[in-house]
Amino acid sequence: MKWLLTLIIGAVLGAAGLFVYLRQVPHEPPVTTVVVPTTVTVPADTAPAAPAPGSSAAIDPALPPAPVVPTDLNELDLPLKPSAEEAAALKTVPPVASGSAASTASAPNGGAKLLLPVEGIKYAKLSDNFNQPRGSERHHEALDIMAPKGAKVFAVADGKLVKLFNSKRGGLTIYQFDPSDTYAYYYAHLDRYADGVKEGMLLKRGDLIGYVGVTGNSDPKAPHLHFAVVELTPAKEWWKGTSINPYPLIGD
Repeated sequence: MKWLLTLIIGAVLGAAGLFVYLRQVPHEPPVTTVVVPTTVTVPADTAPAAPAPGSSAAIDPALPPAPVVPTDLNELDLPLKPSAEEAAALKTVPPVASGSAASTASAPNGGAKLLLPVEGIKYAKLSDNFNQPRGSERHHEALDIMAPKGAKVFAVADGKLVKLFNSKRGGLTIYQFDPSDTYAYYYAHLDRYADGVKEGMLLKRGDLIGYVGVTGNSDPKAPHLHFAVVELTPAKEWWKGTSINPYPLIGD
């Protein structure tokens, strides 16, 4: 009996000790692994559009293209008078008879201001480019009036249209004499002539004679009217004379 009692008491003490031990040891909660999705869904109406193939994401498609800078006119605006070959072929054209007016003007248009010959251009916007260097051996002997292609060109004063001519340098051109046959007005680089314009017709100040263009050696990106005033020689040859600056002769 003694040994049985000892066994029972030992079992009871061992169970009590185990219970006390378990109460003293802390227990960690179970660890749960949470998976966070790496892909975020963006609504279609707020998602940025993908750049087109071959385009750069750094370029704003709303920006306008860079402006095209026209070639320097000094490099293109060569002398517009007929070449030697053209002049030789034109000598068969009879010159306009002088003395067609009762009195001879001492200045172009009798000293009155010439009409600014291009539609929509104000005198304040003009630049006096007469006598500007053109290369190393010559100067510009006319006034370049920058204007949109197709702008109307008007006769600067009364006079006679003596020649319509298409030259390599000036393109479609018009030569007009003043009523005294002392001065010629020269219009070059025209896109086309106005309807009904013909050689020998009498012009009045403001008559429509043509349209601004880029014919001849004019820069296609810089349409303008090349306008010149020339004091004629005694022979009244429309392709010869002494150039005069048109800038101070023109008024609004």
